[in-house]
Amino acid sequence: MPLAVYVLGLSVFCIGTSEFMVSGLLPELASDLAVSIPDAGLLISGYALGVVVGGPVLTLATLRVPRKTALAGLLGLFIVGQTIGALASGYAVLMTGRVVAALAQGAFFGVGSVVAVELAGPRRRGRALAIMFSGLTVATVLGVPAGTVLGQYGGWRTSFWVVDALAVLALLGVLFLVPRLPPPRHVGVRAEFGAFRRPRVWVALATSMLTQAAVFCCFSYLAPLVTDVSGFPQGAVSPLLMLFGVGCFAGNLIGGRFADRHLQATLYAGTTAMAVVLALLSVLAHDKWATAVAVAAFGVAAFSINPALQAQVMREAGGAPTLATTTNTSAFNVGNTLGPWLGGLAISAGLGFTAPAWLGAVLAVAGLGAALVAGALRRGESVESDKSDEMSTAIRG
Repeated sequence: MPLAVYVLGLSVFCIGTSEFMVSGLLPELASDLAVSIPDAGLLISGYALGVVVGGPVLTLATLRVPRKTALAGLLGLFIVGQTIGALASGYAVLMTGRVVAALAQGAFFGVGSVVAVELAGPRRRGRALAIMFSGLTVATVLGVPAGTVLGQYGGWRTSFWVVDALAVLALLGVLFLVPRLPPPRHVGVRAEFGAFRRPRVWVALATSMLTQAAVFCCFSYLAPLVTDVSGFPQGAVSPLLMLFGVGCFAGNLIGGRFADRHLQATLYAGTTAMAVVLALLSVLAHDKWATAVAVAAFGVAAFSINPALQAQVMREAGGAPTLATTTNTSAFNVGNTLGPWLGGLAISAGLGFTAPAWLGAVLAVAGLGAALVAGALRRGESVESDKSDEMSTAIRG
């Protein structure tokens, strides 16, 4: 695999760490900025909104730009936002920095996905995407806990500066290790939007949104589940979350390898496994050993489908994949927002801390349904294409 793909993985690691580490720094941020914990939590929502809105806009703005230049510019924008955040003297400035950094994420993921696939070749599409997006998994396993520890002992700004430094290193990697690819064939804004006229693209986006909602519906409330229901001590939460992260890393690599050969089957198997694991977790949560095994299996199942989700959107978008791939990142973030909200509603309704697990199972089943619809639509189009070819052959005969 070209070294440049790993550079893209480092870039994704920096962006993912910045996105998620704030959740572990809320007490420090609230105290230093003299705001409430819920107000500090809005820094997470503001980032997500920046990704959803900024990704498609910046993707359209960079369609004519050489992809290496676009990657460097977007990573530079992220560094600017991260620096604003590190220097912020107040809540409003920090929010501004968060939004500026978030604007770059969706477009970088979209352009980076296309570049990774071009560098690796179509036969290694899934593995290239798995390596690139393993940066998010490593961010979950190492980046976020490390950022939290740095913030607790050295102040939250230290965490921001360390991510900033790593992002500068990633930018140098992009500048010196990512080759200058031929300029992208400019299909035009109309063609990029035209991809959304295909029902399969929308079904693929719905699959991404529903499966991510399933993941974050349960993951967001794992801590109270394992302490209040399973009976683990508070100190066991971090090791269990790391166990989940290790499962995510393994699932990402497994899913990337199988997505190259059996994309649709990988989606079916992964979403089915996630639904089963979450259902079992909700039932067996009172048993510590069963919970630990289920948490690891949850990580494997949840991230085994990520390369396939990204590859599916690129495949269905045809010759105009950049905007669709960026929109898929927005779909991920919509799911990341929807899942915790639904899980919180279930808990507030008095259904207990196991409710997010079984609700996540329901969302995973819905994601499986969307994947099955996508497969049926694709088979239907193949049948129509075969009939058309047969008719053309008969006419020529």
